[in-house]
Amino acid sequence: MKRAFTMAEVLITIGIIGVVAAMTLPALINNAQNKELEEGLKRSYSILSQALDMYYAQNGEKLTIESVGQYELKTTLMKYLNVLHDCGLGYDDFDKACMPNPSNPDFEDNGQVNMYRTYNNKTDISMSRFDDGQLVLNDGSLILFDNSIYSTSLLISVDINGFHKNPNKLGQDLFMFQIDAKGTLLPMGVEGTDYYSKTNEYCSPTSTSNMNGAGCTYRALTDKTFFRRRGR
Repeated sequence: MKRAFTMAEVLITIGIIGVVAAMTLPALINNAQNKELEEGLKRSYSILSQALDMYYAQNGEKLTIESVGQYELKTTLMKYLNVLHDCGLGYDDFDKACMPNPSNPDFEDNGQVNMYRTYNNKTDISMSRFDDGQLVLNDGSLILFDNSIYSTSLLISVDINGFHKNPNKLGQDLFMFQIDAKGTLLPMGVEGTDYYSKTNEYCSPTSTSNMNGAGCTYRALTDKTFFRRRGR
């Protein structure tokens, strides 16, 4: 007489496997996304730092706010980057990898575009520091510049997985950098940058600031647990 599993036993086993998979799969997907974002930020930091180094090697001086005119930061740096698409200022690029520019007086959202949210997803971020030029690099990252007549510092921000891919939150996949007076690229949030705060106002799970997340770049690069607890 041969012994075998009954149909009921097989179904119970499959059910248990399904429950275990349903419990563990979201965590595995989330961990993979966190790792992708972490590596993407490090890569973007390196790419931007190398571009500034190449500018220095070619021009014999560091790039600072004194050496570039209004809206010139993008056109100055793009020759040192592997650019897939020049977005200009981002006007009307709904069907491309670029982010439509809400500062354009002719821009009408009409529910077509979801802009970036704060780190804790409490509100939309202020877009005034991201609207002076855009580039899409060949790795899919979106580079955003702040360099207008009203700018008191040079800012470069990176959506490391592109505008059309979530989470689209400041401090989670959108990270800010600042070029200081000496031409050094600083991760936003380090002391001396525009969004440094002793109280973590700009990288907090509870802050109501519309720039909450701006100061997360430094923490994301130095805290090994940052991406594992992002948004909490």
